[in-house]
Amino acid sequence: MRHPILVLAQDVMLRSTLARWLMSAGYSVELAENDRRAREVLAAHSVALTILAGSRCRMPAFDLDGNSGKRIIVTEPSRDVGRPEGAVLAGDGSLSVPLDQQAVLAGVKSALQARPDVPNGRSREPETLAFDGFTIDLAGRSLRDNRGSEVPLTRSEFALLVVLARQPGRVLSRDQLLDAALGRPAEPYDRSVDVLVGRLRKKIEPDPKSPRFILTIVGEGYKFAAKVLQAAEAAPGPSLALPDKPSIAVLPFANLSGDPEQEYFADGMVEEIITALSRIRWLFVIARNSSFTYKGQATDVKQIGRELGVRYVLEGSVRKAGGHVRVTAQLIDATNGAHLWADRFDGALEDVFELQDNVAGSVAGVIEPALQAAEAARSAARPTTDLGAYDCYLRALVVFHPMTKEAVREALGLLEQAIAIDRNYGPALALAANCHMQFVNYSWAEDPATARSQAVDLARRALQVACDDPGVIAGAAMVLAVFGEDIGTMMALTDHALAHNPSSARGWYHSGFLRLMAGKPDRAIELAEVSLRLSPRARIGALHTLIGASHFLSRRFDEAVAKLLLALEETPNFPVPYRYLAACYAHMRRLDEARDVVTRLRAITPNVIPPRIMYLRNAEHRELYLSGLRLAAGEVA
Repeated sequence: MRHPILVLAQDVMLRSTLARWLMSAGYSVELAENDRRAREVLAAHSVALTILAGSRCRMPAFDLDGNSGKRIIVTEPSRDVGRPEGAVLAGDGSLSVPLDQQAVLAGVKSALQARPDVPNGRSREPETLAFDGFTIDLAGRSLRDNRGSEVPLTRSEFALLVVLARQPGRVLSRDQLLDAALGRPAEPYDRSVDVLVGRLRKKIEPDPKSPRFILTIVGEGYKFAAKVLQAAEAAPGPSLALPDKPSIAVLPFANLSGDPEQEYFADGMVEEIITALSRIRWLFVIARNSSFTYKGQATDVKQIGRELGVRYVLEGSVRKAGGHVRVTAQLIDATNGAHLWADRFDGALEDVFELQDNVAGSVAGVIEPALQAAEAARSAARPTTDLGAYDCYLRALVVFHPMTKEAVREALGLLEQAIAIDRNYGPALALAANCHMQFVNYSWAEDPATARSQAVDLARRALQVACDDPGVIAGAAMVLAVFGEDIGTMMALTDHALAHNPSSARGWYHSGFLRLMAGKPDRAIELAEVSLRLSPRARIGALHTLIGASHFLSRRFDEAVAKLLLALEETPNFPVPYRYLAACYAHMRRLDEARDVVTRLRAITPNVIPPRIMYLRNAEHRELYLSGLRLAAGEVA
């Protein structure tokens, strides 16, 4: 923490002015109006510096104990300093009235730096204070929330927050708070500090009517109840080279429960998250023993990135209350400090280990697409002459999702580049197989037989190199199932991979589609919802298509229409939701709407009836789908 400073001055205005200047610079300040009060402060606190301030009345006595730290003497230039007989007039600096804020802060800094062994054993001063997801930047005089957004504070609100956060758990009187925030003591019936506290609560408290951070102590003042972490600005140390794939360190989560015995729960949560992230094969995850060396510290994430050689840092907190727990997490780009993602997860504490597994899986599930999006943005800034297999794959993912003929062709070109660089790169092989499948299914291929053969070959190669990557295995399995491979075998492969990495949102989506093909629409909906829970902010057009198609095959036409319309909002160029929606309207006898959907479908693909309807293994489902499409297309009465 910053060096504690004692200001001893009889003049209240001089005392409060010095306190305000020091607190605005982030120092912890104790005030004393006389020798007796100074002794009380020194009995309770070890200070690094005492400022003995004169006034137009008289100087305070200098006969303080030796634990007053270094001394700066403030005098009026027109008079000599008087002192009681026997007192030692010695100091480590001096200042003259009239005082200047910059001169005072410079003098304090000079006096403190003259001796490295300050009482609290730390020579560096913190640049930030952190509490409950908020970060106070003392140098920049700003407050940021857990998403990295600045919280607008007035000058007096910021000064009040700093003095409270500097002394957590300690009751501060209204006089002390007004000295810090407004530079004056409280007058009789003066409620200025209460108004100021109320304004600050509205900006930082989750519920200002039931404050958790700034507590009112009746008859005494206010207390800052949050746990505060302090961080010093460190000179850049030696940096480790970043690995050749995305890299992340998961820092120990702060335990905000107020119960030290709950540290095990917060640490266990982080260990489960590290384990879950380690199953993502394209991600380099720092081991627990390295990341836990930062436990209890609020070190700058950019410094951590340099020291551990990672591009991303995940940090967060755990708050446990009664039978419930809330976990908050935020993902940060360690190269520039930018906040990429933040979210919170709630759960009941009926089974601690099950809760840890569930939250860890949820965090890993949403982190994967967030990291992929960040990596894609980073890759887009690189010159095309400097692309590796991974960069080509990321760019293909970005251009693929409009799912137009042109977009799929461009994505396929990038994937072919990736495979040329690394012929065993599973994600590129699986996605390239999917691209060829799209060309067959939507009648875009000039030679459908060749496109089918290429899709099958790429999918089989992807399975050979996939190991336990569920995204690759499930994607390749879906392609092979569409082209006639045994559906049971494909589902078994996917289930095995998901057992090893249950946090793959893409794997659960493909697994759900396999169930749809196998004639199990209700199970398909369940798996699609798992994928949606794991990645709620990813593109969800395909998921709504899957859920809508499953409702249709179960003859829940109203539910199907709602989901398919949502799918069209996000993927207006994807033929599948148009086909299911047209068939659905037809079976509902809403033929005008069905024919309007068919008209829009024909602008995307010439074939209203899909060329490979046999991917639906259930004959009753196939007939329901085909009869609806024929009716919508006007082929039957």
